Amino acid sequence: MAMPLRQTIRVGTYLFEQKLRRREKFPLIVELEPLFACNLACEGCGKIQHPAGVLKQRMPVAQAVGAVLESGAPMVSIAGGEPLMHPQIDEIVRQLVSRKKYVFLCTNALLLRKKIENFEPSRYFAFAVHIDGLRERHDESVAKEGVFDEAVEAIKEAKRRGFRVTTNSTFFNTDTPQTVIEVLNYLNDDLEVDEMMISPAYAYEKAPDQEHFLGVEQTRELFRKAFAGGNRRRWRLNHSPLFLDFLEGKADFPCTAWAIPNYSLFGWQRPCYLMSDGYVPTYRELIEDTDWSKYGRGKDPRCANCMAHCGYEPTAVLATMGSLKESLRAARETVSGSR
Repeated sequence: MAMPLRQTIRVGTYLFEQKLRRREKFPLIVELEPLFACNLACEGCGKIQHPAGVLKQRMPVAQAVGAVLESGAPMVSIAGGEPLMHPQIDEIVRQLVSRKKYVFLCTNALLLRKKIENFEPSRYFAFAVHIDGLRERHDESVAKEGVFDEAVEAIKEAKRRGFRVTTNSTFFNTDTPQTVIEVLNYLNDDLEVDEMMISPAYAYEKAPDQEHFLGVEQTRELFRKAFAGGNRRRWRLNHSPLFLDFLEGKADFPCTAWAIPNYSLFGWQRPCYLMSDGYVPTYRELIEDTDWSKYGRGKDPRCANCMAHCGYEPTAVLATMGSLKESLRAARETVSGSR
């Protein structure tokens, strides 16, 4: 993925080590969910529909850190729910950073300014703020007014304090190339966030809104038009060039569900962050006892329209590593900062 040079070298070294060991399946990044509770109820979210007793649970620090260490992944994305509602989230981050894991703390930023004193800037740590669009569009997607403005102020405060700040934006069939361009221009040029992650929304079975998810051809058309005119090269997108090709329809490949495993209060989730076909207690069981051949476009109907980064970015990264041409392109864009 397009990352700071030091992080790129670290992840590249990790990938090379897996190749030397001839490991067929290994994690690039762990999706860690230490809670399911959230202070918002986004229309497209399928992660918070749990009984009250489950929503009250918080994962112990040792369990959270232990799961990441068990997997061996060099990077961690802490999601939920809203991670900043976890009373020990700062300690989870601190322990992972002390082990030189690259940590992205995903947040809607409503609590960020209140909790920011509990964190310290580090090259191993970044806040990943959820921004789906400009003010009206974002507040509509999270079903609450004022969230966009608070997120913007929180981003500014975090940047002022020296933190790395990335954003993640999810797009639906109500978006147009122009709305995509407007929000990414704002994040890139006005807020000057360090990097931006983008993804078409996945059709969660439990999401309240089932009408606005993108199909494959809709996704390709949306990003092809949004990336036109040099936008893709100008924006600081936290994605490999090959994944961006995939979003535009210039390349196609299967997902690699095992490369970004999900660990939550229930254990390791099969088969991926987006689909729940049960849980196992250990990472080894997840990798060895899951029938990975059952999943993917053309195999499971739930995968039919999925083009989410958590499934396809790993494929792009591994394909890049296996191609001299793509490796040189990725290296060139990492060094130059172009997309």
